[in-house]
Amino acid sequence: MSSVSGDPLARLLRFFRIFLLTRQEYRMLRAVRGSGMFDPVYYRGAYPLIHPVFHRFPLRHYIVFGEKRGFRPNPDFSPAAYLRYNPDVAQSGVSPFHHWVAGGHREARVHKELPKVEDLPETLTPRLRFEQERATARYAVVMHVYYPDLWPEFAETLRRLTLDFDLYVTLTYRGDETEDLAREVRGEFPRATVIPLENRGRDLLPFLTLVNSGALDPYEAVCKIHTKKSPHREDGDHWRRHLIDGVLPEEGLETLLETFLADPDAAFWVADGQYYADTKWWGSNFEITRALLRRIEIEIDRARLSFPAGSIYWLKPLMLGLLRRMALNADQFDREEAQVDGTLAHGLERAMGLIAEAAGQTVRQTTELREAALSRTPPRDLPRPSFVSAFYLPQFHPVPENDRWWGRGFTEWRGTVAARPMFEGHTQPMLPADLGFYDLRVTETLGAQAEMARTAGIDAFCVYHYWFDGRRILEAPLDRLLDRPEVDFPFYLCWANESWRRNWDGLSGQVLMPQTYAEGFEDALVTDSLPYMRDARYSRPDGTRPRFVIYRPEDMPDPAGSVARMRAAWQAAGIGAVELGAVRFHVEGENPVADDLFDFWIEMPPHGIVREKDYLFGGPKGNRLDRDVHPGFRGLVYDYEGVIANATDPAYLRGLPAHTIAGAMPSWDNSARRGAEAHMAYGANPAAFSRWLTVIREKRLARSYRGELFLNAWNEWAEKATLEPSTNWGDLYLRVLATHLAPGTGSDAQTEASLPAVPAAQRSG
Repeated sequence: MSSVSGDPLARLLRFFRIFLLTRQEYRMLRAVRGSGMFDPVYYRGAYPLIHPVFHRFPLRHYIVFGEKRGFRPNPDFSPAAYLRYNPDVAQSGVSPFHHWVAGGHREARVHKELPKVEDLPETLTPRLRFEQERATARYAVVMHVYYPDLWPEFAETLRRLTLDFDLYVTLTYRGDETEDLAREVRGEFPRATVIPLENRGRDLLPFLTLVNSGALDPYEAVCKIHTKKSPHREDGDHWRRHLIDGVLPEEGLETLLETFLADPDAAFWVADGQYYADTKWWGSNFEITRALLRRIEIEIDRARLSFPAGSIYWLKPLMLGLLRRMALNADQFDREEAQVDGTLAHGLERAMGLIAEAAGQTVRQTTELREAALSRTPPRDLPRPSFVSAFYLPQFHPVPENDRWWGRGFTEWRGTVAARPMFEGHTQPMLPADLGFYDLRVTETLGAQAEMARTAGIDAFCVYHYWFDGRRILEAPLDRLLDRPEVDFPFYLCWANESWRRNWDGLSGQVLMPQTYAEGFEDALVTDSLPYMRDARYSRPDGTRPRFVIYRPEDMPDPAGSVARMRAAWQAAGIGAVELGAVRFHVEGENPVADDLFDFWIEMPPHGIVREKDYLFGGPKGNRLDRDVHPGFRGLVYDYEGVIANATDPAYLRGLPAHTIAGAMPSWDNSARRGAEAHMAYGANPAAFSRWLTVIREKRLARSYRGELFLNAWNEWAEKATLEPSTNWGDLYLRVLATHLAPGTGSDAQTEASLPAVPAAQRSG
């Protein structure tokens, strides 16, 4: 009901009343203005039925009319609760908010409703385990019940859904009442998963409990709802129905959901009006949100905000995966004290849209989806690569040389586990998950890697071939593979022809294994490659020619002559024409190579793609990270986002040979090798990697050699350039890859649900 009603004279007098304050009201006006405790933005939004004429004077309206009607001056203060918990104030007849401002806040008086918290019995504490191979529906609906009296309303909504969905219900524990409700829920929805939880983290911690358990991994999309009353809003019940009906409408839900899934730019779907982008909604949550997002290397700006309000929405698997990788648990959430701002849960709510933006996606509202469905406009259809390769490191097994140089049993796992973060948000150490700390002498591991890669859309591994004038090293994995023809491992060779040096950067330091290019090395190298090229699994991306890559052609004394002799040697050996390529390295060698010497070149980020403007630490402008770094750190940090931008810079592209394969890297950080002198890309995560792949498909693939894509790398763990599942990111990089690369996929969800688990028998380490 409007605050200005009745005949015109009454309306006019009611309006002028806010300027004719009593002496006590005027004292309150002065005290509240000076305190900053009145929130005009909140007041206007929470009480939309106030006549617009009063919106220009919200504090005066509250003093004269609002408090008497039980309105709140800010979301954290309840006049009714203040009077109930403080009877001396009630007896005095003083305005509760004036009393709070004048001194009650310094006395830490109770000023809002305190929630009743029941301790969750140990016997009911959930131990969640979900088999990834279990049968599931296409979708999941996750509902949190804080207000049990709203269950019938929500049950009615769920009953009318015609979707193929699985139901998960979390209940705020209130003793016998909750156990009775759990039985009621299971009785009405026998297949539902019902979980009682302690009253902490509002509706977000219960949701994260399911996310972290892996329960929601198999679904194409998940709908998150909860029993929202919003007692601090005048229109709380109406708002709740608007939120729910917006994402679970009675008509057209299936069509809207398919439209949402088919939209590659959509991460969340909310009811109309629930996409908030005004920074006035930051409240006191900016620092909390920034700390949360730094857990997944996402940086934010106070001048920007984007989030799905109300915490009721559909979301896609990439968003679920990133939430899981924040590694949040109950101990990190604030204890429930009826807070309305400034908690981890409030910060996490505001983080949602910023996570979507990091992936190049956004929040869609119901009307947008309806219009898209009615227009029948097909979703943006980007080209997919014709062939996808990933560099592969065969180093993960002990060899006598590494024993001698670095200590017995050395592999790169040793440095990987020892890496440490150098600043807040630096994701180290990066450790393996599904495949464990594998030994590549176990050929089954190669089969498991190939299965993962194939499902994600990778066609072949480009395996480093360490050959030094006839001396081989790290050859055991491929040589054992040749004896196991049943293990499906598509590959081709990249001759890693640089000398091995003590400091592992390939550019300086004591030489451990020299590359001397003795006379006739070309014939010897070709002879050494023949057993691999004659294997049925050796890749021929163009369908005819086996492929061979040279890492540093500029290091050869006579690049053109050596290439000609190698081609002739393969012909003489009966291999025929070989598709010969080279890496576009970031440092010129002593012997420049003509662009047309090779059939193709490989773009290998970060080589040659980092600019001075991208330095966040260690560059000419010093520390631009906006935080302290480890005092001993002497390395270089650059912006992963900047590297993505550089990949389409016209000046950079003009410097590439026309027949270059476009490349991308999931991450880069050689802390495991170089410690305090490491070089690293900050801001690398699956969301940003997904956006890089989108940029390549939009702007680079058409001119990439044969429409191919090259990834750096599959398993460079000591450089954090790895696509394999990790304890940090799970298999999210592979899920992202599948979205962009796997044939026949149209959305994140359709692909992410299909990635196979690694059989236990194929795990090693």
